[in-house]
Amino acid sequence: MNNTAASFIAKSTIKAADLEHRRKINFNIGKYNAAVIEGKKQFPDLMQTREVAKNKKWNAIENLDVYLEEFEQKITARGAKVLWAENAEQARDYIGKICSDRNCKTLVKSKSMVTEEIHLNPYLEERGIESVETDLGEYIQQLDGEPPYHIVTPAMHKSKEDVARLFANKLGTPAGLTPEELTLVARKKLREKYVEAEVGVTGGNFILPDIGGIAITENEGNARLSCAWPKTHIVVVGIEKVIPSVNDLPMFWPLLATYGTGQKVTVYNSIISGPRQPNETDGPEEMFVILLDNGRTNMLASPKAREALYCIRCGSCLNACPVYKNIGGHSYETTYSGPIGKVITPYLKGLDEYKHLSYASSLCGNCTEVCPVKINLHELLLDNRHEAVKEGDSSLAERIAWKAWKTASLNRALLNTGNGKLKNWIVNKVFKGWTAHRSELDFSSKTFNEMWKERNG
Repeated sequence: MNNTAASFIAKSTIKAADLEHRRKINFNIGKYNAAVIEGKKQFPDLMQTREVAKNKKWNAIENLDVYLEEFEQKITARGAKVLWAENAEQARDYIGKICSDRNCKTLVKSKSMVTEEIHLNPYLEERGIESVETDLGEYIQQLDGEPPYHIVTPAMHKSKEDVARLFANKLGTPAGLTPEELTLVARKKLREKYVEAEVGVTGGNFILPDIGGIAITENEGNARLSCAWPKTHIVVVGIEKVIPSVNDLPMFWPLLATYGTGQKVTVYNSIISGPRQPNETDGPEEMFVILLDNGRTNMLASPKAREALYCIRCGSCLNACPVYKNIGGHSYETTYSGPIGKVITPYLKGLDEYKHLSYASSLCGNCTEVCPVKINLHELLLDNRHEAVKEGDSSLAERIAWKAWKTASLNRALLNTGNGKLKNWIVNKVFKGWTAHRSELDFSSKTFNEMWKERNG
């Protein structure tokens, strides 16, 4: 077992027994579940909408090269610069050079999982640049020195009392502030940073190739401020975020809002299509778009796994997953947790080191059931397991166990050999992996085949 898998098992074992953690997660996800029921009512035929959305993403991923080149051409014509990053290091270097050339001391950053993926904040800190998270949930996590806990809700594992204590410890606020008072404290501090910052960084929810635009959806307005106040705006976005047309947004924005937070549509929805134009009064003086690969083409190369690139990062599969709700987001030790994280991380970071994630699943299929673009997540988890075995990443003990099981299962004489006690001893005592976290198997004293012969000759 590699160190990554051992650490995952250790952390998840501890967290699964933490009843207070489970209470907070169930409370927050309970509120989400209630809201999503209401949000879904806006769709006259939800199943049809999801099917259309999946087909749109299929089109985008199957023609990804064409759409990305079209996007580059259109947004470049409006003054933006497009940079192609093959990996996280290249993306960080681009941002580092842009900041260095502009003598950047303070950078404001809106919520972006892809910047978490490239570990942007530690990189900037090493270079003496203050990187400030402006999303309230991300700001809370940054104050606490923790990565996001959830794709959409970074501080889902914290109660309002936890946040009040954190603000009191880190910011010196009075103890026991209400959520409204805490929000006002954060707002005051962050507004000062928008004005100071030389550079603003955002992610992108969708890439719009037909108009050369980046679509951003949010609830706090911090993304708009991050890309409008500073003189330089940097967008970091995964290449898979393409949808065919701006005309698809009236479907994708409500889908993302409903499945992400239960809203009909989020509060602020923006399309950014370049820096400030000659006839415009506000906006950044320059705009850079970093298109990140970082392992996504590994998925694209697989006819099965490429379906995971349809993901619109709504986080609904995390909220539905019994494993995520038990062990929490940090146990995974990956940028993307939950079912979608288990599917894509082995492709982004290496199957050998992260194959264990594909086994951390009940395969109940609830993740597939709730996915707004109908990604067959539980089937992709099985496919990851298959790929790991094909590549020889399974352990010797595992291979021997399955070889023995296959040999016995294909041989009627072997299956009928011995009584139930012998079979129980072999499975429960020799192959101990099954019983490490499960009750012992209990075979019947006779097989069905033996009983049938006794009854019918």
